[in-house]
Amino acid sequence: MGKAKSDNTIALNKIAKRNYFLDETFQAGMVLKGWEVKSLRLGKVDIKDSYINFKNNEAFVIGMKIDPPPSLDIDKEKSLRTKKLLLHRKELQQIKAKIEQKGLTCILTKVFVSSNLIKCEIAVGRGKKQHDQRETIKQRDWSRQKDRLLKNSHK
Repeated sequence: MGKAKSDNTIALNKIAKRNYFLDETFQAGMVLKGWEVKSLRLGKVDIKDSYINFKNNEAFVIGMKIDPPPSLDIDKEKSLRTKKLLLHRKELQQIKAKIEQKGLTCILTKVFVSSNLIKCEIAVGRGKKQHDQRETIKQRDWSRQKDRLLKNSHK
């Protein structure tokens, strides 16, 4: 479950940065029902397995799990329903053109509140191979170790 990371971020997809080289990001609105908005504001959402699919020049989020509030009796199938994304036509065409390239995909990276509206950030990225993921981990560990060494040397 995603907890609020800052005042306006509802959920963050950390797995996306680990598994993909993210190139370009876009902001999009979502078509939601009332109970979904309430659950999102409470942070009861899981976006780690979600991705974007295109159908008839429209974009849809698939795999975004929103837990219903306990007061409602809603089955799991409705909590996983596909949600339509609200994007400008030029943005849709731009994303579609990039996805048609070999090896590129579109994934959901973040859900946030912007001026009292719930929006999401989607990114176009290329999947990482196993050795790329190891290299990313090495770079992250080295930067942490370097920061610790610099911090200790200044004392």
